[in-house]
Amino acid sequence: MAKVPEQEHPKPAFGWAARDSSGVLSPFKFSRRETGEKDVRFKILYCGICHSDLHMVKNEWGTSVYPIVPGHEIVGQVTEVGSKVEKFKVGDRVGVGCAVGSCRSCESCAENLENYCPKMILTYSATYSDGTITYGGYSDHMVCDEHFVVRIPDKLPLDGAAPLLCAGITVYSPLRFYGLDKPGMHVGVVGLGGLGHVAVKFAKAMGVKVTVISTSPNKKKEAIERLGADSFLVSRDQDQMQVTSQSVLFSYN
Repeated sequence: MAKVPEQEHPKPAFGWAARDSSGVLSPFKFSRRETGEKDVRFKILYCGICHSDLHMVKNEWGTSVYPIVPGHEIVGQVTEVGSKVEKFKVGDRVGVGCAVGSCRSCESCAENLENYCPKMILTYSATYSDGTITYGGYSDHMVCDEHFVVRIPDKLPLDGAAPLLCAGITVYSPLRFYGLDKPGMHVGVVGLGGLGHVAVKFAKAMGVKVTVISTSPNKKKEAIERLGADSFLVSRDQDQMQVTSQSVLFSYN
């Protein structure tokens, strides 16, 4: 499909924003920048709710810039592409995670580690390269440099894909980076919350034996029957933890 010409004027957008640290979100009208030559614009269809969104809305980290449109687990369908976009076309299923920009010239950027760039630009409550404030995925559409846009496979449901852009990569990356992705290995996942359940599913898909460690015995059924964990430990049960500690020590001696 032919690439559309770049827009002459910024486009109006609608979202849900926090105006202060009360935690209340309300309707918010704002503008997204025009579609630049390397930009992808897409209609937002789903956006995950990350606990970081709650921290930022309430300014619990002391870095919030109001008004805030949260959301950095964003998926949707491309509606426009800039004249020099190479990776995407109108109609593609795409997503944007926690970053929308970086310096693109430092050592980290050269190694595809833009998340370590000292000038990395967060998806919301940050200042973009043109001086405007970034707004996230609790909105109707978004525009982003194609370098920070990912393609969503056709067989992956969009609503299930959204959390992979933050919670998913947060657990997938260390499993791969530290070599904990080999069949036959045994890993422990502490906590069965948003990150924990994704970690269990990734590890099992990699062929790894998984033990879930939780403070709540009520999560045992979900961990084993629903997510496929091999075993379950209650961290508040000193007997269980002592037996596990002894078995681990024995296995390494």
